Amino acid sequence: MFHSRLQTLDVDRYQSFTVGATVLEADSFGDKVLRLADGTMVKLFRRKRLLSSALIYPYARRFVDNIKGLKARGILCPEVINAYRIHAIARDVVHYHPLAGETLRRIIAGQPYIHAELAQKLGQFVARLHEAGVYFRSLHLGNVVLTPEGELGLIDIADLRFRRPPLAARLRRRNFQHLLRAASDRDWLTADDGAAFCAGYLAKSSALSTEQMAGIFSRAC
Repeated sequence: MFHSRLQTLDVDRYQSFTVGATVLEADSFGDKVLRLADGTMVKLFRRKRLLSSALIYPYARRFVDNIKGLKARGILCPEVINAYRIHAIARDVVHYHPLAGETLRRIIAGQPYIHAELAQKLGQFVARLHEAGVYFRSLHLGNVVLTPEGELGLIDIADLRFRRPPLAARLRRRNFQHLLRAASDRDWLTADDGAAFCAGYLAKSSALSTEQMAGIFSRAC
Protein backbone atom coordinates (compact mmCIF):
# COMPACT_ATOMS: atom_id res chain seq x y z
CA MET A 1 0.00 0.00 0.00
CA PHE A 2 1.27 3.45 -0.92
CA HIS A 3 2.57 5.62 1.96
CA SER A 4 0.54 8.78 2.60
CA ARG A 5 3.54 11.17 2.63
CA LEU A 6 3.22 13.69 -0.22
CA GLN A 7 6.06 13.79 -2.73
CA THR A 8 7.12 17.08 -4.28
CA LEU A 9 6.19 17.40 -7.95
CA ASP A 10 7.23 20.29 -10.18
CA VAL A 11 4.57 21.90 -12.32
CA ASP A 12 6.26 21.02 -15.63
CA ARG A 13 6.21 17.33 -14.80
CA TYR A 14 2.59 17.59 -13.69
CA GLN A 15 1.59 19.25 -16.96
CA SER A 16 3.51 16.59 -18.87
CA PHE A 17 1.75 13.61 -17.30
CA THR A 18 -1.70 15.23 -17.61
CA VAL A 19 -1.41 15.90 -21.35
CA GLY A 20 -4.59 14.72 -23.05
CA ALA A 21 -6.53 14.54 -19.78
CA THR A 22 -10.29 15.13 -19.65
CA VAL A 23 -11.52 17.58 -17.02
CA LEU A 24 -14.38 15.92 -15.14
CA GLU A 25 -14.84 18.53 -12.44
CA ALA A 26 -13.69 22.14 -12.04
CA ASP A 27 -14.66 25.35 -10.27
CA SER A 28 -13.69 29.02 -10.39
CA PHE A 29 -10.31 28.15 -8.86
CA GLY A 30 -9.41 25.60 -11.56
CA ASP A 31 -9.44 21.87 -12.25
CA LYS A 32 -10.55 19.50 -9.49
CA VAL A 33 -10.78 16.04 -11.09
CA LEU A 34 -9.12 14.80 -14.28
CA ARG A 35 -9.28 11.53 -16.19
CA LEU A 36 -5.90 10.81 -17.78
CA ALA A 37 -5.42 9.22 -21.19
CA ASP A 38 -4.62 5.84 -19.55
CA GLY A 39 -7.90 5.84 -17.61
CA THR A 40 -6.39 6.69 -14.23
CA MET A 41 -7.64 9.68 -12.25
CA VAL A 42 -6.12 12.79 -10.73
CA LYS A 43 -7.82 14.66 -7.89
CA LEU A 44 -6.55 18.12 -6.93
CA PHE A 45 -6.95 19.65 -3.49
CA ARG A 46 -6.45 23.26 -2.42
CA ARG A 47 -6.40 24.70 1.08
CA LYS A 48 -9.52 26.86 1.24
CA ARG A 49 -8.50 28.97 4.25
CA LEU A 50 -5.16 30.31 5.43
CA LEU A 51 -5.73 28.84 8.89
CA SER A 52 -7.14 25.37 8.48
CA SER A 53 -6.65 21.85 9.79
CA ALA A 54 -5.51 21.08 6.21
CA LEU A 55 -2.29 22.94 7.03
CA ILE A 56 -1.38 20.14 9.43
CA TYR A 57 -3.28 17.27 7.81
CA PRO A 58 -3.69 17.98 4.07
CA TYR A 59 -6.81 16.77 2.27
CA ALA A 60 -4.72 14.65 -0.10
CA ARG A 61 -3.23 12.75 2.84
CA ARG A 62 -6.70 12.26 4.30
CA PHE A 63 -7.85 10.83 0.96
CA VAL A 64 -4.96 8.37 0.90
CA ASP A 65 -5.34 7.44 4.58
CA ASN A 66 -9.08 6.92 4.12
CA ILE A 67 -8.41 4.52 1.26
CA LYS A 68 -6.04 2.59 3.54
CA GLY A 69 -8.66 2.50 6.27
CA LEU A 70 -11.41 1.32 3.94
CA LYS A 71 -9.25 -1.40 2.44
CA ALA A 72 -8.30 -2.59 5.94
CA ARG A 73 -12.03 -3.00 6.60
CA GLY A 74 -12.66 -4.81 3.31
CA ILE A 75 -14.58 -1.91 1.73
CA LEU A 76 -14.10 -1.47 -2.03
CA CYS A 77 -12.64 1.91 -3.03
CA PRO A 78 -10.08 3.45 -5.46
CA GLU A 79 -6.43 2.33 -5.55
CA VAL A 80 -3.77 5.00 -4.94
CA ILE A 81 -0.83 5.24 -7.34
CA ASN A 82 0.90 8.27 -5.82
CA ALA A 83 0.29 11.56 -4.01
CA TYR A 84 2.10 14.85 -4.60
CA ARG A 85 2.43 18.45 -3.51
CA ILE A 86 2.84 21.01 -6.32
CA HIS A 87 4.12 24.18 -4.69
CA ALA A 88 4.01 26.29 -7.88
CA ILE A 89 0.22 26.06 -8.14
CA ALA A 90 -0.50 25.54 -4.40
CA ARG A 91 -2.19 22.20 -4.95
CA ASP A 92 -1.93 18.69 -3.54
CA VAL A 93 -2.67 15.87 -5.97
CA VAL A 94 -3.68 12.23 -5.67
CA HIS A 95 -3.18 9.97 -8.69
CA TYR A 96 -5.27 6.80 -8.47
CA HIS A 97 -7.02 3.97 -10.25
CA PRO A 98 -10.79 4.56 -10.12
CA LEU A 99 -13.17 1.97 -8.74
CA ALA A 100 -14.69 0.19 -11.73
CA GLY A 101 -18.45 0.40 -12.12
CA GLU A 102 -21.29 2.93 -12.17
CA THR A 103 -22.59 5.14 -9.39
CA LEU A 104 -26.03 4.30 -8.08
CA ARG A 105 -27.19 7.79 -8.99
CA ARG A 106 -26.30 7.20 -12.64
CA ILE A 107 -27.86 3.73 -12.63
CA ILE A 108 -31.21 4.90 -11.28
CA ALA A 109 -31.23 7.91 -13.61
CA GLY A 110 -31.16 5.49 -16.55
CA GLN A 111 -33.42 2.88 -14.94
CA PRO A 112 -35.68 4.68 -12.45
CA TYR A 113 -37.85 1.61 -11.83
CA ILE A 114 -34.96 -0.58 -10.64
CA HIS A 115 -35.53 -0.58 -6.92
CA ALA A 116 -36.13 -3.27 -4.32
CA GLU A 117 -33.06 -5.48 -4.81
CA LEU A 118 -30.65 -2.57 -5.26
CA ALA A 119 -32.12 -0.56 -2.37
CA GLN A 120 -31.85 -3.58 -0.09
CA LYS A 121 -28.26 -4.14 -1.18
CA LEU A 122 -27.52 -0.50 -0.36
CA GLY A 123 -29.10 -0.88 3.08
CA GLN A 124 -26.86 -3.87 3.78
CA PHE A 125 -23.82 -1.93 2.58
CA VAL A 126 -24.55 1.11 4.76
CA ALA A 127 -25.07 -1.16 7.77
CA ARG A 128 -21.70 -2.73 7.03
CA LEU A 129 -20.08 0.71 6.97
CA HIS A 130 -21.68 1.67 10.28
CA GLU A 131 -20.74 -1.60 11.95
CA ALA A 132 -17.13 -1.03 10.81
CA GLY A 133 -17.07 2.47 12.32
CA VAL A 134 -17.12 4.31 8.97
CA TYR A 135 -18.77 7.74 9.15
CA PHE A 136 -19.01 9.20 5.64
CA ARG A 137 -20.46 12.71 5.64
CA SER A 138 -20.68 12.70 1.83
CA LEU A 139 -22.74 9.51 1.74
CA HIS A 140 -25.08 9.79 -1.25
CA LEU A 141 -25.92 7.77 -4.34
CA GLY A 142 -23.32 9.65 -6.40
CA ASN A 143 -20.54 8.33 -4.16
CA VAL A 144 -21.61 4.67 -4.05
CA VAL A 145 -20.50 2.50 -6.98
CA LEU A 146 -21.93 -0.80 -8.18
CA THR A 147 -19.02 -2.81 -9.57
CA PRO A 148 -19.23 -5.20 -12.55
CA GLU A 149 -19.13 -8.05 -9.99
CA GLY A 150 -22.26 -6.71 -8.30
CA GLU A 151 -20.53 -5.37 -5.19
CA LEU A 152 -20.86 -1.87 -3.72
CA GLY A 153 -17.96 0.44 -2.93
CA LEU A 154 -17.16 4.09 -2.18
CA ILE A 155 -15.56 6.93 -4.12
CA ASP A 156 -14.69 10.56 -3.35
CA ILE A 157 -13.86 9.63 0.22
CA ALA A 158 -11.90 12.64 1.53
CA ASP A 159 -14.85 13.57 3.78
CA LEU A 160 -14.79 10.37 5.81
CA ARG A 161 -13.85 9.51 9.38
CA PHE A 162 -13.28 6.28 11.24
CA ARG A 163 -14.83 5.97 14.70
CA ARG A 164 -14.51 3.28 17.30
CA PRO A 165 -16.71 0.56 15.81
CA PRO A 166 -19.57 0.23 15.66
CA LEU A 167 -20.99 3.74 15.12
CA ALA A 168 -23.17 5.18 17.87
CA ALA A 169 -26.89 5.38 17.10
CA ARG A 170 -26.85 9.18 16.89
CA LEU A 171 -24.15 9.09 14.19
CA ARG A 172 -26.10 6.51 12.24
CA ARG A 173 -29.21 8.70 12.30
CA ARG A 174 -27.15 11.72 11.23
CA ASN A 175 -25.62 9.72 8.40
CA PHE A 176 -29.09 8.80 7.12
CA GLN A 177 -29.84 12.53 6.96
CA HIS A 178 -26.84 12.92 4.64
CA LEU A 179 -28.02 9.99 2.52
CA LEU A 180 -31.51 11.48 2.18
CA ARG A 181 -30.43 15.08 1.56
CA ALA A 182 -30.46 15.12 -2.27
CA ALA A 183 -34.01 15.19 -3.62
CA SER A 184 -33.41 12.61 -6.39
CA ASP A 185 -31.76 10.18 -3.95
CA ARG A 186 -34.50 10.71 -1.37
CA ASP A 187 -37.29 10.16 -3.91
CA TRP A 188 -35.76 6.87 -5.02
CA LEU A 189 -35.00 5.58 -1.52
CA THR A 190 -38.47 6.44 -0.22
CA ALA A 191 -40.44 5.17 -3.23
CA ASP A 192 -41.61 2.30 -0.98
CA ASP A 193 -41.38 4.40 2.20
CA GLY A 194 -37.84 3.10 2.65
CA ALA A 195 -38.98 -0.50 3.20
CA ALA A 196 -36.36 -2.21 1.00
CA PHE A 197 -33.43 -0.14 2.28
CA CYS A 198 -34.51 -0.60 5.91
CA ALA A 199 -34.93 -4.36 5.44
CA GLY A 200 -31.38 -4.60 4.11
CA TYR A 201 -29.99 -2.45 6.91
CA LEU A 202 -31.80 -4.33 9.69
CA ALA A 203 -30.63 -7.66 8.25
CA LYS A 204 -27.03 -6.62 8.96
CA SER A 205 -27.39 -4.46 12.07
CA SER A 206 -29.59 -4.35 15.16
CA ALA A 207 -28.27 -0.99 16.41
CA LEU A 208 -31.53 0.74 15.44
CA SER A 209 -35.00 -0.73 15.84
CA THR A 210 -37.50 -1.27 13.07
CA GLU A 211 -39.55 1.59 14.50
CA GLN A 212 -36.57 3.96 14.57
CA MET A 213 -35.68 3.16 10.96
CA ALA A 214 -39.28 3.57 9.84
CA GLY A 215 -39.46 6.92 11.62
CA ILE A 216 -36.34 8.24 9.88
CA PHE A 217 -37.70 7.40 6.43
CA SER A 218 -41.28 8.46 7.09
CA ARG A 219 -40.05 11.95 7.98
CA ALA A 220 -38.08 12.04 4.73
CA CYS A 221 -41.04 11.12 2.51
